[in-house]
Amino acid sequence: MTYPTSNLIHYFTQIRFTFGQNLHVHDAIMLRRVKVSVLMTVFNTNFSYTKRAIDSVLKQDFQDFELIIIDDGSKENDRESLMHYVQAYEDKITYIRHRNRGQSESINRGVLYCLGEYITIIDSDDEYKPNHLSNCLLEMYESDLICSTSETIVDHDDDYYVPDKNDQTKLIHLDKVILFGTLFGRKKVFSSINFKTGFSADSDFYEQAGKLFRVKKLDSRTYIYHRNIPNSICAVIKKANLISV
Repeated sequence: MTYPTSNLIHYFTQIRFTFGQNLHVHDAIMLRRVKVSVLMTVFNTNFSYTKRAIDSVLKQDFQDFELIIIDDGSKENDRESLMHYVQAYEDKITYIRHRNRGQSESINRGVLYCLGEYITIIDSDDEYKPNHLSNCLLEMYESDLICSTSETIVDHDDDYYVPDKNDQTKLIHLDKVILFGTLFGRKKVFSSINFKTGFSADSDFYEQAGKLFRVKKLDSRTYIYHRNIPNSICAVIKKANLISV
């Protein structure tokens, strides 16, 4: 099986950057296709959260996947612990690092490295239930892109509400929004549309995809969304607007 030269260059570059090793010709043969590429961006995330997220991917009942971690220029997380973990599972995990660009641009870059037929995302402080990937694949027969509701972990009931993308001074229930981590689709969707920067990039992506592809939202709570993280984007906006339910 042969692969485009550009793909091999990307692959070789990222491995050398990550582990400081040169590859030999036989390593090129190891470049393979997988069913699902999982993208995770990390920016100053506490390693305990990141490890929880990584473990939830590694423990999936569907194992034909790769996990690509994009470190978005972190300065405060425990990079050494993360690198040790990546190396322990280097058959499954690829690590990329660049200067801070934001989640959207990091995901857009990660898509360029994906070998999977399908692409999905997990936030570095969230987690999957063990059947998340397999459940998503079952829904792809007549769809190009899906998203879903989530099982949401909160400290208070008002955490079920987030700023409305159309009016950030108002709140909307999480079940009515699109979450980055629940997006799951064919590679052609992610290759055709870039995530914009800023708030509600996930909703915008889903809306743009709906103009070109078959999209569907499911009531399937296999993604665990931890809303009890105080420095999340939604939490910061909500606090800034002094909104209460």
